[in-house]
Amino acid sequence: MSAQHLAAYTTSTGEAFQFWVLGTIAVLGALGTVFMKKAVHSALCLAGTMIVLAVFYLANGAYFLGIVQIVVYTGAIMMLFLFVVMLVGVTAADSLKETIKGQRWLALLCGVGFGVLLFAGIGNASLKEFAGTGQANTNGNVEGLATLIFTKYVFAFEITGALLITAAVGAMVLTHRERTERARTQRELSEQRIREGAHIPPLPAPGVYARHNAVDIAGLLPDGTPSELTVNKTLRARGQIRDVSAEALNDLRALEQRAQERLERRAIAPETFKRTEEASK
Repeated sequence: MSAQHLAAYTTSTGEAFQFWVLGTIAVLGALGTVFMKKAVHSALCLAGTMIVLAVFYLANGAYFLGIVQIVVYTGAIMMLFLFVVMLVGVTAADSLKETIKGQRWLALLCGVGFGVLLFAGIGNASLKEFAGTGQANTNGNVEGLATLIFTKYVFAFEITGALLITAAVGAMVLTHRERTERARTQRELSEQRIREGAHIPPLPAPGVYARHNAVDIAGLLPDGTPSELTVNKTLRARGQIRDVSAEALNDLRALEQRAQERLERRAIAPETFKRTEEASK
């Protein structure tokens, strides 16, 4: 057996250590994605698993896939998930009742089918000979990847692209709604507010005295009462509005008291200094 074949079949101590450590982290992240109760924690666990997969790609010479895994999946898609979760808000009070009948059985059937395909692919894999990525990356990783995509796997690549485009178009169709009347311009909306005499200036932003800009916290008016105009009606209907008016007022009183005490100390300090100076004379 040549040195090249021997290196392909031999695993070094560093590679084995890297595989077992990072593999354990990837499995724990995948389990955390499934079993975490909070959606933000699940998304963070999934992002960690994706980063570990990117390290595996880079360690095996698939540099293009490793960079794409980090930039596209971890850096773009996962961050988009996190932003959506933070803006929309997902709490433990969300209903777990099925809105589509039979979706759990359908998901179970799809999972079983995926498992059958996975075991079939592993069973048909050739474990006697290991070519590695050396042959595919003869002229570079990017060129080898492009050759495989646009020759051997061109149909699978095109079908995947068609499915992604169909999913994007379907999402736009589902979120689209027909207008029954012409959309009013900004000028028309401002003129309507002036005619009605209500809320002539822009609506206030959410938050508590500009110290908190969360969308689920109502802003406080000068008299300390919360303003219902500063929070979204959808969040109010869900019961996800946090009423912190009393807490905010207590914090504000404590802050004003500390500020007043500091101002009094600064006012007293120069006078005391003058008296001690006169007494010394």
